[in-house]
Amino acid sequence: MKCVILAGGMGTRFWPYSRMNRPKQLLNIFGDKSMLQMTVDRLRKVKKITDIYIITREDLHESIIHEIKGVNKNNIFIEPSGKNTAPAIGMMAAYLALQNPNDIMSVFPADHLIVGHQKFEKVIKTADLLARRGENLITIGVKPTYPSTAYGYIQYDDNTRLESVEAFHVKAFAEKPHKKLAQRFISSGDFLWNAGMFFWRVDTFLDSLEQHMPDLVDSLKIIAEKLHKGQSFNDLWEFIDPESIDYGLLEKAKNIYVIPADFQWNDIGSWKALYDILNTDKDGNIIRGVGKIMNGKENLIHSNDRFTAILGVSNLVVVNTEDATLVVDKNKVEDIKDLVNYLKKNNWDKIT
Repeated sequence: MKCVILAGGMGTRFWPYSRMNRPKQLLNIFGDKSMLQMTVDRLRKVKKITDIYIITREDLHESIIHEIKGVNKNNIFIEPSGKNTAPAIGMMAAYLALQNPNDIMSVFPADHLIVGHQKFEKVIKTADLLARRGENLITIGVKPTYPSTAYGYIQYDDNTRLESVEAFHVKAFAEKPHKKLAQRFISSGDFLWNAGMFFWRVDTFLDSLEQHMPDLVDSLKIIAEKLHKGQSFNDLWEFIDPESIDYGLLEKAKNIYVIPADFQWNDIGSWKALYDILNTDKDGNIIRGVGKIMNGKENLIHSNDRFTAILGVSNLVVVNTEDATLVVDKNKVEDIKDLVNYLKKNNWDKIT
């Protein structure tokens, strides 16, 4: 099994701590290792380092080569520009097909937090086993613990258990729901959080992609040949349309099975998501770095080097860096990406 880590994200919702040249996957959010290094270390427990590949942006290539320990630099691939997940995953599948079309390919986000490594490893081995049968596309769904509006969901048919393995046919993929709909998902008992992890035999995946995204596959086969020969493919990549793997393929394919997983998982997609998993004081406050909160509740301060104080306000996220300060209502953190877009359009690129 080849493990492909998607590490090209911008991490805009973690601004100003996350920047274009230092996005979330390269930050040491938990301890002394970056999220990407933690992902690599997690996969090394189930696969050889030579079987781990990373796909990223060109401007992060050198940082990843120097900072991520253990990965062969020849296993780090560049997408010339961000085209969402379908082209990136498809490019790696087409490349791996040149080596062995019957091999198993697995896909993992670079910046998710997983607790419970033994459970994770067990699920990975089960998914690998199922994918080797060559018939289906396998995904992982995490059993939800509360009605989250921050995650997509996977609905499955609990009457379609795949032989002796706890894997079920996928009925539908659902986008991030509003609160009431998320509560209905949880109450129904047949929805899982979409963890963005996939397993399939390379030829099975490419056949499915050919059926639902034929124009993309034609381009990817040419790109894979150039990639294999060490040639540039920027001109071809420029004309590929951006598309997510969920919308482009998974929502349309009929041969998808999901394995319910009960390890602790969080995509750490925003400052609120980080707040939700950290330990708070008696007033629900969190201070990461140096600071003080007085007469306020449920606040998060992130300020490594500068003293930051909050007095008499609640439900805020305050992030203090060397050149920028963010103060935002904890329920509005999803709008940070709009702020970053504003900064880029108004000549503030140097702080994005």
